[in-house]
Amino acid sequence: MTPRNKDRLDQLAALLNGKGVLHLRDAARQLGVSEMTVRRDIAGETARFAYLGGHIMPAERVEPEQPYQLAIQADRHADAKRAACRFALDHIHAEDTVFVDCGTTLQHLIDIIPQSMPLTVVCYALNIAEQLAISSHIRLILLGGLYHPETASFSGPQGLDTLDRVGINTAFLSAAGLDPLRGATCAHFHEVAVKQKAIATAQKNLLVIDNSKLGRVKPAFFANADVFDVIYTEDGVLALEEAA
Repeated sequence: MTPRNKDRLDQLAALLNGKGVLHLRDAARQLGVSEMTVRRDIAGETARFAYLGGHIMPAERVEPEQPYQLAIQADRHADAKRAACRFALDHIHAEDTVFVDCGTTLQHLIDIIPQSMPLTVVCYALNIAEQLAISSHIRLILLGGLYHPETASFSGPQGLDTLDRVGINTAFLSAAGLDPLRGATCAHFHEVAVKQKAIATAQKNLLVIDNSKLGRVKPAFFANADVFDVIYTEDGVLALEEAA
């Protein structure tokens, strides 16, 4: 460990002594480094720091029930998203090549993919890639470009060019809003080109959302509702008229 790394870790420990829990984004800002640097620093210090649901805390504070409670606070619709992903899982088959969108919904899909299933997975978000990278049966294609910390995702022509060269069986998309007339929308414009390219490339497109997204319209439009072969919520298949 370099002196600079040690200083950062000591600063982080001091911040946690005062706050108890610190979001990764806030820790990076206060330490004056990138989120990836903070993740690298704490990865080798598991005796001092725990990283759960995007939050850092002293390792001694982690109790068996704490990760679950913390995850609920970070994502209050987690149960609904997990249920929607269980329906979508039926569309993943061994040896498939699938695209997985950014956001928190499809993290739950990654969690329930059988560990022994051989797949090629294309993604453009770090939170998705980190989950996939630990599986020896998954060939991971991470689309690069400009990093957007607000969504932990990448955008740029490099990623779009890669999508042109990959044969995708099924694209799993997420959205911040779905309206029958306005279609599927998201909060960040940099996601639009990647989503649209994945939709245009894939043989089959699935939208996976929870019911809280229905009837909502966000700034960045990326697809009409009828583009999707299937739309899943926690209640199963969604008919378009139900999205109002």
